[in-house]
Amino acid sequence: MTEIRTGRPATLAPNGMVTSPHSLASAAGVDVLRAGGSAVDAALATSAALSVLYPHMTGIGGDAFWLIHDAKANKVRYIDGGGRATSGGTIDAFTERGLTEVPYRGVLPGTLTVPGAVASWTEAHASYGRLPLKRCLDSAIGYARDGFPVTARLATFRNIARPELEKSPEAAAIFLPRGPVLRNPNLARTLEAIASDGWHGFYDGEVAKELVRWSQANRGFFTAGDLKAQQARWGEPIVGTYRGVTIYETPPPTQGFAVIEMLNLLEPLDLRSKPFLGPDYVHLMIQAKQLAYHDRDRHIGDPRFSNVPIERLISKSYADERRPLIDPARALPWDKVPSYGSLSGDTVYIAAVDKEGNAVSLIHSLYGIFGSAVVAGSTGVVLQNRSAYFSLDPKSPNKVEPGKTPLHTLIASLAFRDNKFWAAVGCMGADGQPQIHLQTYVAMIDHGRDIQEALETPRFLSGRFGLLEARDTLHMEARFPPGTIDALEQRGHLVNRWGDWSETAGHAHGITIDPASGLRIGGSDPRSDGAAIGY
Repeated sequence: MTEIRTGRPATLAPNGMVTSPHSLASAAGVDVLRAGGSAVDAALATSAALSVLYPHMTGIGGDAFWLIHDAKANKVRYIDGGGRATSGGTIDAFTERGLTEVPYRGVLPGTLTVPGAVASWTEAHASYGRLPLKRCLDSAIGYARDGFPVTARLATFRNIARPELEKSPEAAAIFLPRGPVLRNPNLARTLEAIASDGWHGFYDGEVAKELVRWSQANRGFFTAGDLKAQQARWGEPIVGTYRGVTIYETPPPTQGFAVIEMLNLLEPLDLRSKPFLGPDYVHLMIQAKQLAYHDRDRHIGDPRFSNVPIERLISKSYADERRPLIDPARALPWDKVPSYGSLSGDTVYIAAVDKEGNAVSLIHSLYGIFGSAVVAGSTGVVLQNRSAYFSLDPKSPNKVEPGKTPLHTLIASLAFRDNKFWAAVGCMGADGQPQIHLQTYVAMIDHGRDIQEALETPRFLSGRFGLLEARDTLHMEARFPPGTIDALEQRGHLVNRWGDWSETAGHAHGITIDPASGLRIGGSDPRSDGAAIGY
């Protein structure tokens, strides 16, 4: 079978590197590295810049989850920056309004959970920051105050979201005026407050007062107590192995376990022996995805509120129990092993490595395009709609409760070879994220692709984007060999043929380390506006 290799070369650098979905944000991170900042400083600077430059996909009104490799301690640490549900966030609060589910847009999802990203920034910076917080936020503040060029992708997503943005006067005033430059001076002032006062600058000061005032004026959920209660939490990542590579993923309430379960299911099936991008190669990954996502839907929630059997789910023995369900010849019927969710969602992923070998894998999101599509008063902050993932079913492990974090599709990963840091990998794409992690790691580990080649490899996503699609639709970029797509259809897969490159296939980024030279090798997805930049 003809192999497919496309696109740009990987980026190489001897000292430090940042990769993200916007080149100006990556440059902001590298600027901080050059100034003596740590990998955490660089990731924070990039995340803040993306909150301005990529407002359709992330912002300080969203959540963030971190994996941090502490090179000196040779340890991976995890920060949970998920927003907690407000004190008024109950099932009754919605049923009293005549609602049977949490709305996808508007004030209610925007204020049901408190933004968690800023708390995660300040927590990471307190432990691993070298430069002042203000220095890390300088680029973001400048772009918000002085303006930045609107890319074609941002313009497209702005037009898609226009009907929703028009419902929020504050959002419409910022995002809908035409022109090549976008400014958000109110957001600049909010970022300046964070730069000056850290956590207090967002959760307990003038910004917090405006968030609460605006929420109450619009019958939202925020109270001053809710904002003051928001703290990021340190925790333990989850870890698995695949062909001698140790892979860390973010734990519940995120879906990171699904990556490890899929790799466990596939390891004995030896994807190395399957032709790269051939029908067996794709078919087996899709079967593994369906089993893992079925487990996700049955078990994942906030572990502080429900018992999540995570050690069992990521064990090799559990994969051995589940693997017989995989049919090598036919698509697994959805009704036999159902899984739910949606591939629609928008996120940014950042990887950063500094000169000392410290690494950050950071995922930061509003969830939907422009989140809840509302801006909170004069703060300039776009609020997320992550709380739309909450269930109003009292029996669900993901039911809404005060203080609870909803199921998160956000995941980040770090990988090690021979007990040495090797890779930071992540992506956007809602329920597609574990599938993209899987495809990226398998391309590198089993088929020897470098990070850039792995990211540019033709991509598939199994699942649906909207209610009109079957839940087990298999979306495939047309760059797959035609024989692969035809064979998968013959096996019973419901294939939707994308173009050669699909904007809806998610964008991924990553950095690897060459074990011989120590060079940083960066990859950036051409499906985004991003770049891997090193020095």
